[in-house]
Amino acid sequence: MTTTQRFREFKMPDVGEGLTEAEILKWYVKPGDSVTDGQTVCEVETAKAAVELPIPFNGVVRELHYEEGATVDVGAVFITVDTEPGAGPETAAPAPAE
Repeated sequence: MTTTQRFREFKMPDVGEGLTEAEILKWYVKPGDSVTDGQTVCEVETAKAAVELPIPFNGVVRELHYEEGATVDVGAVFITVDTEPGAGPETAAPAPAE
Protein backbone atom coordinates (compact mmCIF):
# COMPACT_ATOMS: atom_id res chain seq x y z
CA MET A 1 0.00 0.00 0.00
CA THR A 2 1.27 3.50 -0.76
CA THR A 3 2.10 5.95 2.00
CA THR A 4 -0.66 8.30 0.84
CA GLN A 5 -3.12 5.41 1.15
CA ARG A 6 -4.83 6.36 -2.07
CA PHE A 7 -5.62 2.68 -2.65
CA ARG A 8 -7.17 1.30 0.51
CA GLU A 9 -7.37 -2.44 0.99
CA PHE A 10 -10.26 -3.87 2.97
CA LYS A 11 -9.44 -7.16 4.66
CA MET A 12 -11.95 -9.85 5.56
CA PRO A 13 -12.89 -9.18 9.18
CA ASP A 14 -13.55 -11.85 11.78
CA VAL A 15 -17.33 -11.82 11.45
CA GLY A 16 -18.04 -14.55 13.94
CA GLU A 17 -16.34 -15.53 17.17
CA GLY A 18 -12.99 -16.79 15.99
CA LEU A 19 -14.02 -18.26 12.64
CA THR A 20 -11.12 -18.30 10.18
CA GLU A 21 -12.91 -17.90 6.84
CA ALA A 22 -16.07 -16.76 5.07
CA GLU A 23 -17.63 -17.47 1.67
CA ILE A 24 -18.60 -14.54 -0.55
CA LEU A 25 -22.27 -15.05 -1.37
CA LYS A 26 -22.97 -11.87 -3.32
CA TRP A 27 -21.17 -8.71 -4.41
CA TYR A 28 -23.28 -5.53 -4.36
CA VAL A 29 -20.59 -3.49 -6.14
CA LYS A 30 -18.25 -3.88 -9.11
CA PRO A 31 -15.03 -2.15 -10.20
CA GLY A 32 -15.77 1.48 -11.10
CA ASP A 33 -18.65 1.84 -8.64
CA SER A 34 -18.55 4.66 -6.09
CA VAL A 35 -18.86 3.59 -2.46
CA THR A 36 -19.42 5.53 0.75
CA ASP A 37 -18.37 4.77 4.30
CA GLY A 38 -20.86 2.29 5.75
CA GLN A 39 -22.24 1.11 2.39
CA THR A 40 -22.79 -2.65 2.13
CA VAL A 41 -20.41 -4.07 -0.49
CA CYS A 42 -20.98 -7.81 -0.14
CA GLU A 43 -22.71 -10.59 1.72
CA VAL A 44 -20.61 -13.36 3.23
CA GLU A 45 -21.46 -16.59 4.98
CA THR A 46 -19.59 -18.24 7.81
CA ALA A 47 -20.30 -21.55 9.49
CA LYS A 48 -22.68 -19.65 11.76
CA ALA A 49 -24.52 -17.00 9.72
CA ALA A 50 -24.79 -14.81 6.61
CA VAL A 51 -23.56 -11.25 7.17
CA GLU A 52 -23.50 -8.09 5.02
CA LEU A 53 -20.17 -6.23 5.15
CA PRO A 54 -19.99 -2.42 4.98
CA ILE A 55 -16.95 -0.67 3.52
CA PRO A 56 -15.14 1.57 6.06
CA PHE A 57 -14.19 4.40 3.68
CA ASN A 58 -15.32 6.43 0.63
CA GLY A 59 -14.00 6.00 -2.90
CA VAL A 60 -14.30 4.06 -6.14
CA VAL A 61 -14.00 0.27 -6.27
CA ARG A 62 -10.74 -0.59 -7.99
CA GLU A 63 -10.65 -4.37 -7.64
CA LEU A 64 -12.69 -7.27 -6.26
CA HIS A 65 -10.09 -9.88 -5.31
CA TYR A 66 -12.49 -12.84 -5.19
CA GLU A 67 -15.49 -14.09 -7.16
CA GLU A 68 -18.85 -14.96 -5.64
CA GLY A 69 -18.62 -18.45 -4.16
CA ALA A 70 -14.97 -18.07 -3.16
CA THR A 71 -13.83 -18.79 0.39
CA VAL A 72 -11.75 -15.97 1.88
CA ASP A 73 -9.50 -16.27 4.92
CA VAL A 74 -9.97 -13.74 7.71
CA GLY A 75 -7.32 -11.05 7.23
CA ALA A 76 -7.07 -11.50 3.44
CA VAL A 77 -7.63 -8.45 1.24
CA PHE A 78 -10.88 -8.92 -0.65
CA ILE A 79 -11.59 -5.46 -2.10
CA THR A 80 -9.44 -2.44 -3.02
CA VAL A 81 -10.86 1.08 -3.20
CA ASP A 82 -9.34 4.22 -4.77
CA THR A 83 -9.99 6.88 -2.13
CA GLU A 84 -8.77 9.69 -4.40
CA PRO A 85 -10.41 8.99 -7.78
CA GLY A 86 -9.35 11.43 -10.46
CA ALA A 87 -6.10 12.22 -8.66
CA GLY A 88 -4.06 11.33 -11.72
CA PRO A 89 -1.99 8.30 -12.66
CA GLU A 90 -1.92 5.37 -10.24
CA THR A 91 1.82 5.72 -9.65
CA ALA A 92 2.25 9.42 -9.25
CA ALA A 93 5.96 10.01 -9.78
CA PRO A 94 7.56 13.43 -9.53
CA ALA A 95 8.20 15.17 -12.83
CA PRO A 96 11.78 14.67 -14.05
CA ALA A 97 14.09 17.65 -13.57
CA GLU A 98 15.40 19.19 -16.78
